[in-house]
Amino acid sequence: MASYAATIAPVINAVHVNVHASARRERDDHAEACGLTPGFLGDLRYALPARPVTRDDLSVVHRYGSAADLDAEIGDHLRQGTLAEDGDGVLRLTAAGLSYIHGLYEIHAKAVGRLWAAYDVPGLAALLGEVLEAAVAEPGGAFAVMAPPYEPEGTPPGVLLFNRVAALRYHRADAHAAAWREAGLTADTVVELGCGPLRDRIEEDTNRRAAQPYAALTGGERETLFEGLLALI
Repeated sequence: MASYAATIAPVINAVHVNVHASARRERDDHAEACGLTPGFLGDLRYALPARPVTRDDLSVVHRYGSAADLDAEIGDHLRQGTLAEDGDGVLRLTAAGLSYIHGLYEIHAKAVGRLWAAYDVPGLAALLGEVLEAAVAEPGGAFAVMAPPYEPEGTPPGVLLFNRVAALRYHRADAHAAAWREAGLTADTVVELGCGPLRDRIEEDTNRRAAQPYAALTGGERETLFEGLLALI
C-alpha cells in the first residue's frame, strides 16, 4: 500500500496544479473585481466556510512558511474585511470572504468543465470521498483543519473532485511532518535536507503513513482512482 501512496501522490499534485493554472486568469480578475488580495483564501476556500480557524491552525497548515509572513497576511485579511477575529483569537470568514469564495467555486466549476468534460468525474469524486472519510487525522495536524471540505448543495462533481484532491494532500503533508519529526528534524532542517539515506527513510515512512486511507478502497477501486486521475492531467 505504501507504494500506491508513493505513486498516486504526484498524480494528485498534478491534478491540483493543473486546475489552478487553468483558472488563474479568471481568479485574478475575480479578486480585482472584489477589490481584495486573496492570499490564502484560495487555499482555504474549502475550509473556512465550514469552520473557523485559529492562528495556531494556520501555522500548522503553513508549517514551512514564516510566522511573520503569516501574521502579516492575517492582518491583510482583517483589514480587507474577509476575516474577522473574535476575542478568543478565533478567525471566521465574513460575508465578504464567503462571497469571494463562492465566486471562486464558480470559476473552478468552469475550469474543470473545460478540462474534464470527457471523463467520469462523478465516479472519481465518489472514490475520493471514500478515501477522505477513511483518513485518520494526525492530532494537531493540517488535515484536521482542512477536511472535510466545504461542499454546499449543488456543488458540481468537478469542484468536489478538485477540492477533495486538495484536502487529501494535507493528509500526506501531515504524514511527511510526522515522519521527519520521528527522524528528529524540524520544518527548517527538513527543507534543507539533501538526498541520501535519511531522506529515503523519511520518504518511506511518509508513504507508509500516507497509505492509511487508501485501504478503504478495493484493489480495483484503487486502480480506477489512479488511472482516472492520471487521465485528468
